[in-house]
Amino acid sequence: MRGFMLLEVLLSVVLIAVLAVITIPIYQSFQVKNDLELAVNTVSQTLRRAQIFAESVASDTAWGVFVGSSSITLFRGPSFSSRVTSSDEVFDLPSTISPGGLREFIFLKFSGEPQATGTLTLTSSANETKSVSVNSKGVVTY
Repeated sequence: MRGFMLLEVLLSVVLIAVLAVITIPIYQSFQVKNDLELAVNTVSQTLRRAQIFAESVASDTAWGVFVGSSSITLFRGPSFSSRVTSSDEVFDLPSTISPGGLREFIFLKFSGEPQATGTLTLTSSANETKSVSVNSKGVVTY
């Protein structure tokens, strides 16, 4: 006889289903970890860009970064609420990440020093946390 028996086909389907049930949660875990690392890198690089723009007196004003619940915004101006919206650069924050702590960083023109120092904490849906800190000299650490 040629072909497959029904039992062979069913065993193959069950084997594929078991493998899928095992690998999907592992993949999702890796995806959440990757989202957290990506968010930390995006925040730290955006903070450094804001500081460089402030030091180089780009547009003759202070520059800052605001981390919202779904986005990271590089802005020009003395605060997020009084910014020049046409200069905004917005980066998406993955939905699996929630920010906490200090969420608005402003760097003074010429010196590049921050108006306030503090730590931003990013928490993943798997309860893993990473912190991004800015000290009084404007050094960004994570």
